[in-house]
Amino acid sequence: MEISTKWTGWITMFGLLRKGMLAACCSMVIPGAALAATQGTLGSTSTGSVGISATVPARAQISGLTDIGFGTVDPASAASQAENVCVWSNTSGKGYQVTATGSGAANAFTLSNGTGTLAYSVEWAASSGQSSGTALTSGTALTGLSSTATSPTCAAGPTSTASLVVKMTAANLQAAVASTYNGTLTLVVAPQ
Repeated sequence: MEISTKWTGWITMFGLLRKGMLAACCSMVIPGAALAATQGTLGSTSTGSVGISATVPARAQISGLTDIGFGTVDPASAASQAENVCVWSNTSGKGYQVTATGSGAANAFTLSNGTGTLAYSVEWAASSGQSSGTALTSGTALTGLSSTATSPTCAAGPTSTASLVVKMTAANLQAAVASTYNGTLTLVVAPQ
């Protein structure tokens, strides 16, 4: 059975279109697959081209932290200190998460005088100027946060984007022996 020239042309065109669609599909799925250098030909001028690609990884930075000194604290009432900090993220939504750990046993939020401890709590707010926020649990990330920072150290744009709040309850202060207590709070931010 003989196929007419008209149908042969349609079959050939369909095959080429199908191959073209397949190639287009594959180049969309595989990043960088469409990049291909072209070479120039010999002539009075010669033009070539090269594909260029770059990948920017997700990054975050925390800055603007200062030591928190409560000074002499009256055990009759709770104590609280807050500071404004800068958190920057380069994700599309400027999202980040924060994880806090203390220097106490098992990363607890406690200060030490060498023999005794004084417990404190940590709160985080995703905007500056706050005196309270979401309570943090040592070693557990607080997720779903977003920054307004336009530069990694807030050198341009807003000067701070979040609030770190450290609190001590009256009960914990009353349970502590009269002494000077010290410790370290570590904050890890990660892009999200």
